[in-house]
Order: sequence, then C-alpha cells, then structure tokens
Amino acid sequence: MNNKVKHWLSKNVVVVVLIVLCMAFGMANKIFFTSKNLINLTSQMSINALLATGLTYVIILGGIDISVGSVAALSGIVSAVAGLQFPDMSVFTAIIILVMSGIVIGGACGAINGLMITKFNVVPMITTLAMMTIARGLSYVVTGGQPVYGLANNFAWLGAGRIIKPASEPNGMIPVLTIFTAVIVFFMHMLLSKTVFGRHVYAVGSNRTVAHLSGIHVNKVVLVSYILCGITAGLGGICIASKLQNGQPSAGDGYEMYAIAATVLGGTSLIGGSGSVGRAMFGCAIIAVINNGMNLMQISSYWQKVVIGSIILFAVILDMSQKKNTK
Repeated sequence: MNNKVKHWLSKNVVVVVLIVLCMAFGMANKIFFTSKNLINLTSQMSINALLATGLTYVIILGGIDISVGSVAALSGIVSAVAGLQFPDMSVFTAIIILVMSGIVIGGACGAINGLMITKFNVVPMITTLAMMTIARGLSYVVTGGQPVYGLANNFAWLGAGRIIKPASEPNGMIPVLTIFTAVIVFFMHMLLSKTVFGRHVYAVGSNRTVAHLSGIHVNKVVLVSYILCGITAGLGGICIASKLQNGQPSAGDGYEMYAIAATVLGGTSLIGGSGSVGRAMFGCAIIAVINNGMNLMQISSYWQKVVIGSIILFAVILDMSQKKNTK
C-alpha cells in the first residue's frame, strides 16, 4: 500500500502542491476561497496557459522557445494597429481582428523559428533568442515606443468581457477570456493526445533517429510544433491587448519564464519525450495561485519573482531526479 501511495505521489506531485498552496492561502486570507476570487484566478492564469500550451509541444520535442513573450507583444501591437482602422467595430469584427492577428503574426514567427532549426540546424535556444530580440524590437519600431490606444470599447470584449449577468453581478460572472482559453487548451490537448501528429511529437522527442527510421518526417513535426507554439503565443498577446484595450510594446516581458516554469512544473520533461497539455495547466494554476495568494497577503511583487524563480529550479531538479530514477 505504501509503495502505491509513493508511486501516486511521485506521479502527482504538482496536484499535491496545488492543493497545499490553496489550503495555505485559504487559511491565510478568507478572500481566497470566495467565488469571485476563484473566477478571477481562471482569468489571471489564462495568458500563461495559452503560452504554456504551445510550449508543451516544443519542450516535449526536447526544444525550447524563449521568444513567446516577445511574439505575444508583437501580435498584440499588430492587432491594436489594425483595430484603429475600425473606430466603430462590432464585437464580431474585434474578434476577427484579434484572432487573425494572433494566428498570422504568431504563426509567422513560429514558422521562422522552425525553419531556422530544421533547415539551418540552428540551436533552438539561439534561434528563439534571436526571435525574442527581433519581435520585441519590431514592437517598439511599429509603435515608436508608445502604447497604441484609442481603440473601440468592443476591442476589449475578448480580454475583459464577461457573460452570464445575474442581478448580483451586473458586469457578468464568467470571463470571456477564460472560455476562449479553455477552448484553445482543449483543442491543443486533443491534438497532442488523440491524433497521429501528437504521437509523432512524442516519438520525435523520445528518439529522433528511431522516429526517422520509423518513417516519421521529423523536420515537419518540429516545424509544425514551433508554428503552433507561435500561434498560441500570438493568441496570448492579442488577449493581453484586448484586456488592456491598447497595444503595449513592453507587454509579455518575462512571460516566457512563467510559461516554461508552468510547463516543466506540470511534468513536461526538458529532456523531451514526455509531458501533456493537461498537466501543464496544473503548473499554470500553481503559478496563478502563488501570485494571487501573495497579492492578497500584500507581499512585494519582487518576492513573487524570487518564488517563481525558485519554482523553476525546483521543477528542473524534480525532472532530473525522476529521469535518474527511471534509469
């Protein structure tokens, strides 16, 4: 029985940590477990969840993408600039502008990353470091370093809108951002866990040589995975722009570290070959709970960065120890 418990705990450390954190913050501040705060938590973790969803594919391949925060900023800027052309836009028009900006800009950046890695054999860290610098630079070039504001109110519906409006909550209960994120996460989860392409991602991450000999087009799998990572980063960026109702060239700064931390904390191995979108969401939830709980306790945001950095270190150590135990 003890062995079974130990085995379950070793496989579900992230779940246990999440429960412990929730209980600790709940006891420290009674506001934590209120329905309003818990709903806000889902909105607060949404951007990180979008970025971590695409990163899961890349990290399973044994790669990395540190450009997702900058790609998010560039996508948000493009969506805001496009939105200025429609001063009286409807909600439908706003959604089309936002989503298309995220897909096109994010997909293009992801495709460049993928091509550099597959065609020119550039190391993923160097490729995405270059893209991080280029995308951030373009964000400042396009805006002149100034926010893009003056957008129609409907531009904010995707990022700040809410649905289901009872008398007690005239502004709405459920964030549209939460629903949008859930749809994207579900799609990416099903693609990875239930399709041939998803099985190919795991195969390539486990052993590229064996995958190639098995008839898998390794470069195609890597390229598509980086495109997907770029698209989810782009969608995260347009959600930031919509939530703020403006385009900020500094948006998404440092978000790549939160996304990587969430992905690895959720059990996606940095060595490659294992992980899942669903478990990455537990990592996102842990980071959101820590930030939310520390805010409620009025702990400095500087200390929050220290804690997140420690989490990244803990997640890597845990990943390495689990790999040693399986040898």
